[in-house]
Amino acid sequence: MSGKSVGPKATALKRIAAALERMSPAPQAAPDFEGAEAFVWHVDPDRLVPVPQVNRVALDLLIGIDRARDTLVDNTLQFARGHAANNALLWGARGMGKSSIVKAVHAAVRAQGHDLKLVELQREDLGSVGRLLSVLRAAPLRFVLFCDDLSFSHDDEHYKSLKAVLDGGIEGRPENVLFYATSNRRHLMPRDMIENERSTAISPSEAVEEKVSLSDRFGLWLGFHPCSQDDYLAMIRGYCDAYGVTVSDEELRTEAVEWQATRGARSGRVAWQYFTDLAGRKGVALV
Repeated sequence: MSGKSVGPKATALKRIAAALERMSPAPQAAPDFEGAEAFVWHVDPDRLVPVPQVNRVALDLLIGIDRARDTLVDNTLQFARGHAANNALLWGARGMGKSSIVKAVHAAVRAQGHDLKLVELQREDLGSVGRLLSVLRAAPLRFVLFCDDLSFSHDDEHYKSLKAVLDGGIEGRPENVLFYATSNRRHLMPRDMIENERSTAISPSEAVEEKVSLSDRFGLWLGFHPCSQDDYLAMIRGYCDAYGVTVSDEELRTEAVEWQATRGARSGRVAWQYFTDLAGRKGVALV
């Protein structure tokens, strides 16, 4: 009788234990930070996955964003040297190199002899940022924590988790972690959403203050704006020189201007897309 009753109970307890472990997984072993210069944070289970080769372009190929480039390089070097530095929000026009400049600056700083690590955090995983910071805090290295395309909707609670990075709560932000984020929106939420919440709230001035003020917690705001045609053509010429693609100025201008017209936009991304097509037609591999 007792043997029959113990079996189902034991099975039930095992299921409960397994469910609790899934809800609160055991801490993962610290990764081998010496094995790579960049990592991507994943959850379920928590882990830092090394990136064998970072997808990026050289810093000197980023045209038309000189001020943002110089400011971010200086800020990152300060941090890599162990000095005070600001979290940075890179906001503005699509395709103008916001994420590219973060990766390029990271490479440039490492080239100066600083063992700075880059860790990418997906926006949808912001809720786990506290656990990630615990892992990074314990490591004897310095990290740039990078979140690309950061934005929030009216019912999005992830912005509360972001405060752990920007303000740090009672523990404070880890001294060895700096946070860089990119967004198409300066205030991280759509303007029409801001106006809608202000117009329908009992206290309009406070309705969106918590979310809008989130962007104020970044010490650096770096704006990216649509490029001129001269900058657009200079970007393509720079790619041609760097990858050994031979093309006349007249051919490049005629084709590149037509390419931008068909896309209805002019940006660094459009310049790279045209160059990729051009390199393919010229038989040049982009490696």
